[in-house]
Amino acid sequence: MVGTSLPAIQNHWSAVVDHSRRYQDFTYVYPVISRRSRGLSIGINLNPDKRCNFDCVYCEVDRKVPGNARHVDLVQAADELRWLARHALNGGLALEPKFSEVPELTRSIRDFAFSGDGEPTMVPNFDDCVEMAAQVRFDLGLTDTRIVLITDAAGLDKVRVRRGLEIMDRNQGEVWAKLDAGTEAYFRQVNRGFVSFGRILRNLTLTAQQRPIVVQSLFLKLHGQPMTASELSSYCHRLSEIQAAGGQIREVHAYTIARPTPEVWATRLTLTELEGIADVIRQSTGLKVLTFD
Repeated sequence: MVGTSLPAIQNHWSAVVDHSRRYQDFTYVYPVISRRSRGLSIGINLNPDKRCNFDCVYCEVDRKVPGNARHVDLVQAADELRWLARHALNGGLALEPKFSEVPELTRSIRDFAFSGDGEPTMVPNFDDCVEMAAQVRFDLGLTDTRIVLITDAAGLDKVRVRRGLEIMDRNQGEVWAKLDAGTEAYFRQVNRGFVSFGRILRNLTLTAQQRPIVVQSLFLKLHGQPMTASELSSYCHRLSEIQAAGGQIREVHAYTIARPTPEVWATRLTLTELEGIADVIRQSTGLKVLTFD
């Protein structure tokens, strides 16, 4: 179920449930029907090697199995992206069994999204990767297609990442940045990150000062217990701090676990619990909050 402002994309559709990052024999790109994108999103996986600077308790990526490519071949990635985009626009995806419930949603590409088996900003040439996606977007005349970065925010202060964000700004770019905690202790418990929580907050603020961002937050239960009222209050305070510093938060995406987790004690919230958290965020910060159960 989604907020009322979103199209009626159902979470039980196979194309929504199956967010596999594998498509045919491709290495880097894959199609999904995304509720948060409101339709077809073509993912660009810059981390087939599964490198990430977080080890979230809810991450479904199996890092016990080694990843594939160690480097991003930009020529191959561009070829895959161009082929898949054309395949969708020409109606090819609509004929595939996975998308049989939603053929009409496959003919319009909502975004190219940097999202994969790890953290996209860890690649050393992130700006070149963005330039590649922007060129394909231009070549195909996809003026309404956004370029989205889905990130844990740890690398947003890197020079080449900031350069990539500037390219995104010229190409319907959006930054969807993770914030799952209000305190360092809870951050360590949930995200198990290898960077400081302070750096995450500084990067969110710096990025939001330069362009509006979407804050994406996953709420869950740990050992049967949801986030405490105190932690939620701290989380809301962090959002308010970003705004007070001149940061622009376009909206908050509040969601919960949708797929099996590596830690059995990390479990999903009910829709009622999630909506309760969203109401607290709205009342505390005045921000627009969309929910995805």
